[in-house]
Amino acid sequence: MRGLDERTSSLFSYVDLEARVRRDHPLRVIREIVNAALAEMDGDFAVLYRPGLGRPSIAPERLLRAMLLQAFYGIRSERQLMERMEFDLLFRWFVGLGVDEPAWDHSSFTKNRDRLLAGEIAAKFLRAVLAQPRVKRLLSSDHFSVDGTLIEAWASLKSFRRKDGGDNDPDGAGRNAERGFHKEKRSNDTHQSTSDPQARLYKKSEGQPAKLCYIGHALMENRHGLVVDGGVTQATGKAEREAALAMLARRPSRRRITLGADKAYDVRQFVKDLREHNVTPHIAIDGHLSKTGKPRVTAIDGRTKRHPGYEASQRCRKRIEEVFGWIKSSAGMAKVKLRGCARVGAAFTLNLAAYNLVRLPKLLAAPA
Repeated sequence: MRGLDERTSSLFSYVDLEARVRRDHPLRVIREIVNAALAEMDGDFAVLYRPGLGRPSIAPERLLRAMLLQAFYGIRSERQLMERMEFDLLFRWFVGLGVDEPAWDHSSFTKNRDRLLAGEIAAKFLRAVLAQPRVKRLLSSDHFSVDGTLIEAWASLKSFRRKDGGDNDPDGAGRNAERGFHKEKRSNDTHQSTSDPQARLYKKSEGQPAKLCYIGHALMENRHGLVVDGGVTQATGKAEREAALAMLARRPSRRRITLGADKAYDVRQFVKDLREHNVTPHIAIDGHLSKTGKPRVTAIDGRTKRHPGYEASQRCRKRIEEVFGWIKSSAGMAKVKLRGCARVGAAFTLNLAAYNLVRLPKLLAAPA
């Protein structure tokens, strides 16, 4: 049964949370945008809960606000978040808890949060935030950038075992015994993680260690560097280009748009697909040498590079690294603490929305 998002307080409480938060605090602007987006998602929340069945759960609006606070302040675990919620008046005000209401138990919070992670709520919330009139006017509709980043899975290399069970492990005591894989050839075709079967062993560049990971994708508009779409896929060599086409397909446009990207997207078939979708590929040229020692043949020709917009896209596209840097360092997603592509993708998309919300107070305050 769905809980109610209502502000309740004791009759004899002398603490006014609204008055305790200073008027120029950035969370005031963020809270207005978040509440407007959540109001539009009321029907989506109703689908996840059966009316009149069971005890009232934590209101999904409060859950999402608490999850946003966890990203804003880089809180490592749900247990620490609930401890902070117990004594921090700012957190109580943002989430909607009264002064006298007890904070939730961390296990109850996690149990209710999983329902939202499984219901595509994060992607709908991101779209609802971008659809707000004040936010929508900040977005570019013509120029975009795309990129991907590795997200380390919540699984160790010890869990990467042969699918047929033919591992030759030395005998050892304890549940964390030694794992012998010296000189063993391992690949995603023959091996799989027992902790997170959907994670893949992958590396993006030479000289880097291969890790069990996913790939997070983001589509950014170039005017203010706000993320307009994103998601997570399994780590493969074609995942970034396939995700880029999927995100562009979700944003149909009658006008020709530009797409900036790094040299990993400099593939002839991908450039051809972009042109067929009425997209001008502003992709960095892959100037590396091939295995034969000759320069690689680029798919970007002179009709694209000659325009000044190409250089502008190459400058703007690098801002997408700020998104990934904030998500990994501030929001704590360098090594995700969830398992499964769908759950990791929901958390990643929610953190993309949190990144936009962190930047909106200054963008909205700037003169037009």
